[in-house]
Amino acid sequence: MTRRLIVTADDFGLSMEVNEAVEEAHRKGILTSTSLMTAGPAAEDAIRRAKRLPDLGVGLHLALYGAPAQAPADAIPYLVTPAGDLDGRSTATGVAMTLSSAVRRQVHREVEAQFRAYRLSGLPIGHLDGHWHCHQHPWILGIAIEVGKPLGLRTMRIPYEPVRPSVLAAKGEGWARRIAHAASHWSLAAHMRRRLKVNGMASNDWFFGKNDAGHVTPGLLQQMIAALPEGVSEIGLHPATGPWSGDHAPPPDWQASGELAALIDPDTRAACEANGVRLCRFDDLV
Repeated sequence: MTRRLIVTADDFGLSMEVNEAVEEAHRKGILTSTSLMTAGPAAEDAIRRAKRLPDLGVGLHLALYGAPAQAPADAIPYLVTPAGDLDGRSTATGVAMTLSSAVRRQVHREVEAQFRAYRLSGLPIGHLDGHWHCHQHPWILGIAIEVGKPLGLRTMRIPYEPVRPSVLAAKGEGWARRIAHAASHWSLAAHMRRRLKVNGMASNDWFFGKNDAGHVTPGLLQQMIAALPEGVSEIGLHPATGPWSGDHAPPPDWQASGELAALIDPDTRAACEANGVRLCRFDDLV
């Protein structure tokens, strides 16, 4: 069995700094995929860049919390803050979805609005992933499949980071946290696999970067590549050319420019070649 690797930059369209990094990492480095935040302040610029990068796989970065909203605020009152952005209380929103059909209808409206905006971009939909991995939530997953499948959605990220290669890549750093995270998310990943299989949709087998978001150095990325298990893995990153300000600025401790440096480091591509890892996109899975 071969080892294939999708390398994705999330938050495309959130800022010019992210957009510039996505283009640079694809042209100069190993980035094969990105996911568009349709309501992001720099979404129009992201769409223009994607159209001049035909080999870059692009998908929908579905956002239900902690991001700009696509639907009008009066259509999704529970989901938004007074400023009109999607609320960052992910746990509260998740519980409310489970308990309230009214909240689920609002989620459906926001998901529909984001898919509609993506279609209007004219870009093919290569895959779906989620801001803060929101699409793991069983209700969000079901709504995303219901809305996206008729529009051509055929692949989706399963954000499950296996323990052994994660610990090996990090050289033991945070081993307890990595084990706890895998244990607490195993059932969600299993549910996702079942739902996607029933709907004839493809996915990655493994995901890396979840435990190290915003802190992936060139060395760590190269260690991840060396530790990849057999099958299709995805490494998800958040590169940017630098920090930016505003309501959706990155956490102050994130090293987004360091993640860009990791993607374009010549030793990173050499690590893929040395370990027999073949780069691919979600489109290549179907």
